[in-house]
Amino acid sequence: MPDPHMVSVDDLLARVTAIFVGCGLRPENAQAVARVIVAGERDNCKSHGIYRIEGCLRVLAAGKVSPDAVPALHDSGKAVIEVDAGGGFSNPAFDAAVDALATRARETGLAALVIRDCLHFSALWHDVEALAARGLASLSMCPSYAFVAPAGGTEPLLGTNPIAFGWPRPGPQPYVFDFATSVAARGEIELHRRAGQPIPEGWAIDGDGAPTTDPETALAGAMLTFGGHKGSAISTMIELMAGAMLGEFMSREALDFMGGGGLLPRHGALVLALDPGTFAARSGRDPIAEGEKLLGAIGAQGARLPSARRFAAREAALRDGIALSDAEMAQLARFEAQGLAAVAD
Repeated sequence: MPDPHMVSVDDLLARVTAIFVGCGLRPENAQAVARVIVAGERDNCKSHGIYRIEGCLRVLAAGKVSPDAVPALHDSGKAVIEVDAGGGFSNPAFDAAVDALATRARETGLAALVIRDCLHFSALWHDVEALAARGLASLSMCPSYAFVAPAGGTEPLLGTNPIAFGWPRPGPQPYVFDFATSVAARGEIELHRRAGQPIPEGWAIDGDGAPTTDPETALAGAMLTFGGHKGSAISTMIELMAGAMLGEFMSREALDFMGGGGLLPRHGALVLALDPGTFAARSGRDPIAEGEKLLGAIGAQGARLPSARRFAAREAALRDGIALSDAEMAQLARFEAQGLAAVAD
């Protein structure tokens, strides 16, 4: 096996940003999108790394995303703050509103951010880590495309519907989990397809509702929720809270609106921010210190906290660089040289 190419985080960020600027994104949008893609590679989450560049370019080439959208913040002074992504990517919209959200959460104890009319392609840990760095607990969630069958069903109705939670800690790494409510992210099935490898049992069913380990059949059939009826219920909650409650598309509507699942979904997103100090103010206890008792006890048993591997990969990447294969380096070079023409059908 050839030795990997080691690329620094900063160098990869500059290259990916330049690709998006060259394809028409305004610089602020390009950097916001590139930042989350490079973070995926930095944290060794390949399904959310440079693999996602192609999907972003395809939606740009199809004219289904606004490359020069300027997020518009709408703040009525209440607990709910809105930011209109204007048909652009969700990441610039979150960046434009995160400080206002954090300020409101510290003022009132609890605040919510509604992101409207956005295209979403990335993991959600970026949202909750940004709020944890500001001393806040948070939840982030959004619908996606109707690729997932509800528990007991056979037809795709729910999205992969990710949810993330963040809790601030005294050190540099917060407590974070981020997962799809499907058994696996759809990108993981796509990566298995590209590699010609079967998917694990229990990930998906075919068009007749029978279990399958073939990634092609899975992508044409339906994915399954984690934990059976429990994951199905959580996924449904996300549809209601981050879709119906916001007046934004749910996963079936997003699929219909975009004319199928070949491009990134367009919908809304919901981020909740909570100030632990406000909630515990009258208790006389330090909520962060109390949280450390629990998290420390988990570690003392030898159990691994969620995101621990991701944080370890981050530390290594910041020190040694990001490992990219020959194929990944060639893909970057192709996007740099050809721009949107690289994804022309």
